[in-house]
Amino acid sequence: MAVIHHTTLKPTKTELLAGWLPGRPWYRGGPAPVLEKSGGFRLDDPEGEVGIEFIVATDTASPGRTAYLAPLTYRGAPLEGAGHALVGTMEHGVLGTRWVYDGCHDPVLVAQLLALIEGRAQAMAQSVSDTPDREVIRSCAAAPLSLDGFTPEPADDADGTRLPAPDGTVLRVHRVLEPVSGQRPPAPQDALGHVAAGWPGPDDSRLWAVFMTLSRA
Repeated sequence: MAVIHHTTLKPTKTELLAGWLPGRPWYRGGPAPVLEKSGGFRLDDPEGEVGIEFIVATDTASPGRTAYLAPLTYRGAPLEGAGHALVGTMEHGVLGTRWVYDGCHDPVLVAQLLALIEGRAQAMAQSVSDTPDREVIRSCAAAPLSLDGFTPEPADDADGTRLPAPDGTVLRVHRVLEPVSGQRPPAPQDALGHVAAGWPGPDDSRLWAVFMTLSRA
């Protein structure tokens, strides 16, 4: 189980994301987003080496408070061949220098995300150690996915990130979230699998959105 250290981060995660987001093809805001960390969840790396987090970052400077999904991995050393996916580095008060990557390019995150969709991995609370996040919803109607020889090859477009997955499937990561208030969204029509979660909205509301969908290619 991952241990959550409540310590200093320089720069913070939202500061890193504020410099990285405007260069993404799916970004909808202006040149200087004002981000708040609204919610998300974590997954455990079975090897205990890589931090895996899915952050809902809300741009409060954009009309309508646009919510973005940022899957991130945190590593104690650079990930070979993934310089293009580096979000930045930060100094962790306990762990030292951490290399932060767009997790769609990190095979550890992708493998655990597919395991979550299939029900083989448990979503964990974002800020509390060893605590499952029971609000995260997942479904899977696909046959068991084989990861033998699978290497992530994600592609960004104006709507999010498309990731060819094993066995003729495609994993779509919805980078710009479409929240609904007060109710859990159903599984998308014709999807083979999905992940959805909620986070606190303004005025004590609860917002929900589909984070990822798995479908046929």
